[in-house]
Amino acid sequence: MELWDVYDENRVATGKTHVRGVPLGTGDYHLVSDIWLVNGNQEILLTKRHPDKPYGLMWECSGGSVLAGETSIEGALRELSEEVGIRAEKEQLILIHTIRLKERFVDTYITRQKVTINDITIQQEEVVDAKFVTFEQLHEMWKQGIVVPKSRFLLYKDRIREYIQPPS
Repeated sequence: MELWDVYDENRVATGKTHVRGVPLGTGDYHLVSDIWLVNGNQEILLTKRHPDKPYGLMWECSGGSVLAGETSIEGALRELSEEVGIRAEKEQLILIHTIRLKERFVDTYITRQKVTINDITIQQEEVVDAKFVTFEQLHEMWKQGIVVPKSRFLLYKDRIREYIQPPS
């Protein structure tokens, strides 16, 4: 059983916990953390969602719900480790976007890690494939409608591009 901390509309912890899979109460929110990983070749790690999950077989960054007792950044680090077997440190993550959506707050991070595809160990219940792509390839895949998040990506894609290719 997975438990989440419950927050109000201002992202203040209520002291309550919630069981995943049960509808949240009106005005209740939980935390979700996404994390984009960039390798030493300035490529972005994408994972393909398990077909039984919502948005099955679509490409995405690592991420998921933050567990009760975790901070957003701890959740991002855990998801990265669980889904692709990559360990990172808190200091290596940069928050590039945060948003309140229906029933959840989503924090999006980016990190640079010296890894190759051979360093990736996928969590088979969540992920069925992984690959590194350039920013241009990611953007093209998004335009084709095969990358989630669909609408939020537009809100922070420039931050990803700047992280990979800093302005000169």
